[in-house]
Amino acid sequence: MKQIVILASGSGSNAENIISYFNENSTVTVAAVLTNKKNAKVLERCERLEVPAYYFNKKAFSSSGNLVQMLQGLNPDLIVLAGFLWKIPLTLINAFPNQIINIHPALLPKYGGKGMYGAKVHQAVKDNSEPETGITIHYVNENYDEGAILFQAKTKVGPTDDADTIAQKVHQLEYEHFPKVIEKLLLEDGE
Repeated sequence: MKQIVILASGSGSNAENIISYFNENSTVTVAAVLTNKKNAKVLERCERLEVPAYYFNKKAFSSSGNLVQMLQGLNPDLIVLAGFLWKIPLTLINAFPNQIINIHPALLPKYGGKGMYGAKVHQAVKDNSEPETGITIHYVNENYDEGAILFQAKTKVGPTDDADTIAQKVHQLEYEHFPKVIEKLLLEDGE
């Protein structure tokens, strides 16, 4: 059985979508969800979906080996960042080489980097009159949004679209493609 651990910081809609996708899967399971926010809505989703969820603080994340040890104990085949906003420390990347992936709400390398997430990305796409946007699923390395790209999907941006309608289009791409890319990665890796 392949195991996923999800890191999330917010509402957890992508985490819930991934959990639901693999709920009846006999070869892949979501072992746990970890969050850096005590009041993140993802915790409520995990309770409802009966998936173990854990909170960690900044010290556990960056200045000690506690999180690495906890993750090693969970033995994930893949660590999935689903709306997780902190930069992943090198100790974690080194402990799980080519096992950490992220989804970004734009077509990287455009609109990536520190501070570029969520509504900020969609507003930048609108402000620059981009004809299209999309999602990028990529490996995580020591720099924001610079890891090797695994998958991209596009959607058109119309002249009447605002940041909210762009966000809705991008979310649809996330929900459609993120679980499938995760599944493909896990099943190609040793099955």
